[in-house]
Amino acid sequence: MRSRKFQLVFMAIAGLLDFYVFQAIKAVSAGLLPRCALLIYTVYWIVSLLTLLTVFFILPGLQYRARKTYSYLMALVAGLVLGKLVASVLFFIDDLRRAAQWLLTRTPAGAADISRSIFLSWLGLGLGCGIFASLVAGFANKYNYKIRRLRLAFASVPASFKGLKIVQLSDIHSGSFGNPASVNKGIDMVLAEKPDIILFTGDLVNSIASEMKDYQAMFSRLNAPMGVYSTLGNHDYGDYHWWESEQAKKANLDRLRQIQAEMGWRLLMNEHVVFERGGDRIALIGIENWSAKARFPKYGKMGEAHAGTEQYPFKILMSHDPSHWDAEVRTQYPDVDLMLAGHTHGMQWGFELPGLKWSPVSFIYKQWAGLYEEGDQKLYVNRGFGFIGYPGRFGILPEITVIELA
Repeated sequence: MRSRKFQLVFMAIAGLLDFYVFQAIKAVSAGLLPRCALLIYTVYWIVSLLTLLTVFFILPGLQYRARKTYSYLMALVAGLVLGKLVASVLFFIDDLRRAAQWLLTRTPAGAADISRSIFLSWLGLGLGCGIFASLVAGFANKYNYKIRRLRLAFASVPASFKGLKIVQLSDIHSGSFGNPASVNKGIDMVLAEKPDIILFTGDLVNSIASEMKDYQAMFSRLNAPMGVYSTLGNHDYGDYHWWESEQAKKANLDRLRQIQAEMGWRLLMNEHVVFERGGDRIALIGIENWSAKARFPKYGKMGEAHAGTEQYPFKILMSHDPSHWDAEVRTQYPDVDLMLAGHTHGMQWGFELPGLKWSPVSFIYKQWAGLYEEGDQKLYVNRGFGFIGYPGRFGILPEITVIELA
């Protein structure tokens, strides 16, 4: 019933958008030969009809049988709808402008006004097509791993730990992978950095522990002199999957924890470990998922994990969700020097220019990608190694973070 309601709502919205965008297409095609205009109209309506047929008849059968094909088709459908929606916003603004002008002057549109409307129609269509094209182009970037290097200076870092080389990974989402060779190259890139320690900040799978079947041996290759440490993300608990019982759900999480142990990773569950070098000590804290956002769980117990670390001059916290930083870490644990998070993926779509970055996820998360500083505390949000939902990356590439302490 819920699926049928969604389809009906989608049909209504898609129909309105199709009609609205078609008016703009007719406007910009007015000067073309009739045969050319007819070809454009025919292609437009064929694509629109195929979109509806895909939503009604193809996607429902693929959702559970062929999830990877489903994700690609969903991305194409979403790209078409989003592109038309963005274009329609500009068309609507122009319609409001013309309506206001007519109400105020009671005069028909002149040549200058018509030219302005044609320009806005072209602009809207261009933006809509650009959004769709960017989503399609992003399919090729999902394994295009980018190494981001940072040298972070802290007054509290003991002398023996200056120069410590950390690799942070986050959001592997093995259930979305479809190219083991490309994933293996990403692991090669990590190992080539020769880090002192590797820290993974959650979301190893999409929901099910068996998603690691084809990748466990691959990620077992990750190693470092001080070890590989991990924590859980919101997807690791299986909360987004239907389970036949609570026991089955618990067994899935237990298996996921076992997989990490088999790979040689030390999973930190609301606890901390201490490292010693040259007589100096630092603490690494790892908590379960804790989010300030209502739709994500609060399994983490920072009090338990932090207890006993007060004596150590420098502390690193692994916490999957960056909203934890403002909500609890900065306010209650000012002695946590560096927090490492992930979760947002930078929404896998946006742009990053020198001194300027943007993604739609910035409307939801204040800290969503890169380095943030408040006083003596720092937060780094990894953009994610994998992907989920949209099978691609545009502008926000998958990330391997290399941090050197200074």
